[in-house]
Amino acid sequence: AGIAGWCVTTAADYAKVREQFGRPIGQFQGIKHKCAAMLIELEQARAAVWDAANAADERSEETGFAAAIAALVAGDAGLRCARDCIQVHGGIGFTWEHDAHLYLRRASTLRTLLGPSAQWAESVGSMALSGVRRPVEVELDEDTRPLRERIRAEVAELAAVTDKDERFARMGDEGWVQPHLPRPWGRGASPLEQVIIHEELRAAKVRGPNLGIGAWVVPSLVNYGTAEQQERFLRPTLRGEMTWCQLFSEPGAGSDLASLSMKAERDTGGYRLTGQKIWTSLARQAQWGICVARTDSQAAKKHDGITYFLVDMKAPGVDVRPLRELTGDAMFNEVFLDDVFVPDDCVVGEPGRGWQVARNTLSNERVSLSGGGGLGAGTKELLDFFARAGGEPDAVINDLDAVTRGEVGRLVAEGQCIDLLGLRTTLKQISGTQPGAEASVRKLLGVKFNQEVADYIWAAQGDDAAIEDMSGPSGMWARFMLFSRSMTIYGGTTEVQLNIIGERMLGLPRDPEPGT
Repeated sequence: AGIAGWCVTTAADYAKVREQFGRPIGQFQGIKHKCAAMLIELEQARAAVWDAANAADERSEETGFAAAIAALVAGDAGLRCARDCIQVHGGIGFTWEHDAHLYLRRASTLRTLLGPSAQWAESVGSMALSGVRRPVEVELDEDTRPLRERIRAEVAELAAVTDKDERFARMGDEGWVQPHLPRPWGRGASPLEQVIIHEELRAAKVRGPNLGIGAWVVPSLVNYGTAEQQERFLRPTLRGEMTWCQLFSEPGAGSDLASLSMKAERDTGGYRLTGQKIWTSLARQAQWGICVARTDSQAAKKHDGITYFLVDMKAPGVDVRPLRELTGDAMFNEVFLDDVFVPDDCVVGEPGRGWQVARNTLSNERVSLSGGGGLGAGTKELLDFFARAGGEPDAVINDLDAVTRGEVGRLVAEGQCIDLLGLRTTLKQISGTQPGAEASVRKLLGVKFNQEVADYIWAAQGDDAAIEDMSGPSGMWARFMLFSRSMTIYGGTTEVQLNIIGERMLGLPRDPEPGT
């Protein structure tokens, strides 16, 4: 991890100052994405080595599991980052004078001394398939016990409410649904208290309402909404009684949201909206939509002159049309607004300053909590698939060749690192420290990992996956394999996320404005 860290820093620093074609090479997407990919490798390595160090004193099978993951992930990361560091430096990186070759030599030597990565991947796979788990969870100090006991007692009262609607209403009213929010909408919970609330609700098997897009809407209304808007919309949303969709993307404005063209013209007592939105999830089911539209087409900057609206999805002029996806389903929709009237009391924030509200909606995050038991959802599905196919752990391992065990091991190691990145983010927030690159890296890795697991399980089923109806067990994985292609597109494409990591985490220069 130390070698990878030096290589990432050195490559990024060089990319900021080395100029070609009249601009820094770090502004070119090829270099920017390579540096961002190096940072992703580094963060995975740091997480794996950190966990192996924590496990070193335990002297259990978990110790060997964590060490094997670290040997696999960190060993490969050091070697790949050393190679990429030379590539970013170009000719100067190939000289004896530059130190880059020293780090390549060291990384190559360590990889050789550790043993082949395929060997460690097979070891991780064999241990995971035999039932070895490494829990990824927050260990809290003993002095948090009074807080936990108080929360546990309150959660027990919620668990005693058997009627689901009544329990949802109570959870929304008492701030359990989004406890990080200020009262009365949340509980004003610190990161530490959020962790305990999450653990106690899970232990008591108390589930709150699924807010969907509402989970993004609520914090924006808390921060920018009027008292009347908050009273009207927040309580029913937190109770799970009001459903939302997001009317942001347009045919010509996806990742570049500020290029939107939907018009909002002033009218007596409000605005009239005209235009098209696309890729809107659950628009047919939603009661309300959050919508951004351009109220000032003459604004000097494209981010200015945008206003944030709350749109009644049953209002005259709203036309929702399903979009059939490659799965055959129609979760997404295109929405046409034809002279739709939105009253002034449904404008959030100041007119013309909706970009700030929209950014708040897109960036709303709370403490990142990893599930107990040491397995993220994708890893669990992967191991469950082989358990169902082979029965007892020993039989599963014996039936799989070394290559397959190695493939499983690489996926398990990647999934474990994703969970560890979430844990490191949570621990930083509990200690009052702003998360570093872990949070952004985890998002990017998470969707890629889900795609990899879906692809792998689908392929592992052989002919059944290709010919079985999608309603069957194998067909379910065919459906998920197809659906997973959307995961690296919606919510910000992988390419945009790599730009963000390169620019915000590594300080590489932003892309030039068109025409410059």
